[in-house]
Amino acid sequence: MAEEWAALQADLARYDKRPWLREQSIYALAVHRFGRWADTRDGLVGSLARKLYWAAYRVVETLTGISLPKAAVLGPGCRIHHFGGIVIHDDARIGANCTLRHGVTIGDRHLGGPAPTIEDNVEIGAYAQILGDITVGRGAKIGALAVVLTDVPAGASAVGNPARIIPAAASGP
Repeated sequence: MAEEWAALQADLARYDKRPWLREQSIYALAVHRFGRWADTRDGLVGSLARKLYWAAYRVVETLTGISLPKAAVLGPGCRIHHFGGIVIHDDARIGANCTLRHGVTIGDRHLGGPAPTIEDNVEIGAYAQILGDITVGRGAKIGALAVVLTDVPAGASAVGNPARIIPAAASGP
């Protein structure tokens, strides 16, 4: 529990004060962290925790519109702005201190296909779609409505449909 508790604390640190009253997305993150913890438990405690997770996951998914399954690997310090319409694939890997905005999809390009890897400190704009066996490099920025189908180098930006890559040097301040 200590590892998932520390990750949730890192998530909370990126929110404004009193997120439990102001931000519906924090519930999806908390249920995700609880589900990851439940999978580390054996016996009766583990069995009950997994059943509780499943019920909580369905309620939170329905109320917030955030599908964040426990199988997805999520680094500490995640921030979800403006909940709703967020779908994360079971096999997705998302690094530390990433920001997701409403309408984001991180998933496969075809049924049973591989899912993306998002490295640390990535900003993902509203309604961006990141699909397939790709890697979004550390510190990259994904623009709103971008459809990302290829790797994005560290520090670069991806904009448009299909996304075109703007190198880090060109995407400065």
